[in-house]
Amino acid sequence: MNATVIRTRHVVVVGTGGTIASRFDPALGRTVASQGIETIIGAAAPPRDLPRLTFENFSTIAGFNMTLGFAESLLWRLSELVARDDVDGAVVTQGTDTMEETSFLADLLIDTPKPLIFTGAQLAQDHPQSDGPRNVIDAVRVAAAENTSGLGAIVCFNGQLHAAREVTKVHTSALETFQSYQYGALGVVDGERVIVYRRPQIRLHLRPDGLDKRVELLKAALGADGRMIDAARQIGVDGLVIEAFGRGNLSAEFGQAMARACHAGLPVIVTSRCPVGRVEPVYGGGGGGGRDLEDAGAIFAGDLKGPKARLLLIAALGDPTARGRIRELFNILGP
Repeated sequence: MNATVIRTRHVVVVGTGGTIASRFDPALGRTVASQGIETIIGAAAPPRDLPRLTFENFSTIAGFNMTLGFAESLLWRLSELVARDDVDGAVVTQGTDTMEETSFLADLLIDTPKPLIFTGAQLAQDHPQSDGPRNVIDAVRVAAAENTSGLGAIVCFNGQLHAAREVTKVHTSALETFQSYQYGALGVVDGERVIVYRRPQIRLHLRPDGLDKRVELLKAALGADGRMIDAARQIGVDGLVIEAFGRGNLSAEFGQAMARACHAGLPVIVTSRCPVGRVEPVYGGGGGGGRDLEDAGAIFAGDLKGPKARLLLIAALGDPTARGRIRELFNILGP
């Protein structure tokens, strides 16, 4: 009689720094990222039934210091890890400032059914109430859970699971900083249980040669004109994303400058500076209404917000098979 061998599930935890890895440095007089991921895990009470863990300290930098080049290197490493047969999922610990963007890039660029879980902390590693140990243990459970396969990249924070496309950092310091506004969480971690309420329906995968295209993100404001658009064109940007008013409107001067950019062949994406809701080309008048912008060639991003619209455009411009389908791609990911 042959015995059945059940392999223990294996999760790789990749540390990149951030608040979760930070302590106060008296020599510098400030809190800095300095701790390895093993230190963070070791600060938690040893829970039961964890999978086999492997630790990889990729870096110790602050989330606000991440660059596109750094994100690209991190994602290639994650791709290598989840491609291994002996790895069932991966956890990334990083700074919260850019977590919604790196997780979105991971969802966009890494085509795998294996869970990719991003987490961090709002309170530093040496804070007596640090949320880091609980968050990373929760994230490990999510990465090892069979019911999270195929969900794509997830932000696991404060006991909640959020889809990378939908999640936003909404508070500077509160523990419940990550929310998905009108979408709601995908699920929760309740003790040792990982509960999934729903599965993301809107996903897209691209294969850019690199993330080196320069796309600027501009924001409409009372009295703002189009000089920033003209300046961006002069320095040779590859594309623009504009966070417009409300449903997707700009002042006449701003809209006319945007039209000049479109007529020059620059891809221009319109999203809203409002935290919730879709842009839609409805209004007209003076060249700045949403219908005027669409007529000039702007692409409306649906409910996709500015930082993620920028990353989608960067990835699309870097993918030879996607450059001619930018409008189509935004219709898919930002309906």
